[in-house]
Amino acid sequence: MTRRQLLLASLGGHRETVFAFGHENVLGTSLDLQFAADSEADAEVAEAMALAEIDRLRAVLSTWDPASEASRWLKSRNEATVVSEDLAAVLRAYDTWRERTSGAVDPAVGAAMALWEGAAQEPDAAQRAAAVAAMGQRHWELDGRVATRRGSTPQVFASLAKGYVLERAAEAAMAGPVRGALINLGGDLVVRGEMRPRISVRSADEGTAAQVTMAEGAMATSGDYRRGYEIGGRRYSHLLDPRTAAPATGVRSATVMAGDAVTAGALATALAVVDPAEGQRLGDSVAGAEYLLLAANGRPILSRGWGALAQTPPAGGMELAVEFEIARVEGQRYRRPYVAVWIEDKDKFPLHPLAFWVEKSRWWPDLKSWYRGDRMRAMAEATEIAATVASATRAPGKYTVKWDGKDSHGKMVKPGRYAVCIEAAREHGTYQLIRHEMEFNGTAQSVPLKGNVEIASAHLEYRKAAR
Repeated sequence: MTRRQLLLASLGGHRETVFAFGHENVLGTSLDLQFAADSEADAEVAEAMALAEIDRLRAVLSTWDPASEASRWLKSRNEATVVSEDLAAVLRAYDTWRERTSGAVDPAVGAAMALWEGAAQEPDAAQRAAAVAAMGQRHWELDGRVATRRGSTPQVFASLAKGYVLERAAEAAMAGPVRGALINLGGDLVVRGEMRPRISVRSADEGTAAQVTMAEGAMATSGDYRRGYEIGGRRYSHLLDPRTAAPATGVRSATVMAGDAVTAGALATALAVVDPAEGQRLGDSVAGAEYLLLAANGRPILSRGWGALAQTPPAGGMELAVEFEIARVEGQRYRRPYVAVWIEDKDKFPLHPLAFWVEKSRWWPDLKSWYRGDRMRAMAEATEIAATVASATRAPGKYTVKWDGKDSHGKMVKPGRYAVCIEAAREHGTYQLIRHEMEFNGTAQSVPLKGNVEIASAHLEYRKAAR
């Protein structure tokens, strides 16, 4: 466990005690758990129950673990085998969603991934056609719990298995002495009971595309903006359409809210690879599901009911674009810097985080100014947001984050003077802070900032927001 912290939150109109726990390298990603409970001991019981269920299911479903039940069964050929109910449930889910999405969700997508990973040149039409043919085969036959493996195309149980694990972990936790639970596994999450967390949906430029107050249900996001294939100096999305073995081009990200995590994960996966029009038809066909798509040109595409659940930044108005470049350090191997970008008021109180690129909580204090201000904010507001905004470090290069003029609670701040802060710290490297005050009063400004060892350059552009 990387951290444990007592939090106070407003749940259901009254004060409740919420305990948060964080773990790394859980199914290859980060795990955050929050529980509404009467005591820390009760929350720890729920934590242990959730972790035990995740560990149990990893041994069943992980296709990266050669000793798992799934891996062992996938090695069989044409042999009717009685499998566990958990494995049978995931196989049924893939059968259902493969058919429902016309092949856009397919566990055999690994055949397409093998073409693109490490390729020296773009796979040609013949290579893609061969991969499509392999993915189009019948992968298995399922009769109740009797599963017969067909073919030899590699299978990767990803989003649907992850959703299944989330559902079972939440179910296990709620069987403990708690009133509510939030379980976030690598950005996909489930909410149960009395929890009412406020979730920020990130945009492709690391800004906020929407803010959602979650109740009972699940959320999943699939996007192309943090990973990809670099071939011949050109970037391709890592999201591959199993029907074409080609990278997705029409959608930057898809966020889905649904009643359960399997449905949310399946839809998010499909909507991220099909074209926007097809995605809308598919999303609208699933009862109770709502979605936010960010098209390749940045245009948001919302389901009919999304607006009632989420606050989406309105078109027009003013926005601040913070452009900065993470410097490249020549010479021996080194670790990427940790970076925080935020807005603070005249009292140096942090109003809104724009970027917090430190995925492991034990390194958060290295960003001294951000961490000090965030602790002050946490004490004043009795809420914790660091875990919800923390994300992976970034490679050297240019980045842009945006501020829509709102605080962390989604409320517009008053016109006035605020500071833009860009902080960077690197293990065995240097610590740097850029802080610039400027007036936010509706008058456009363009301000270049002096760079440093870790942040090579920075530029502030206060402008009318794009419609």
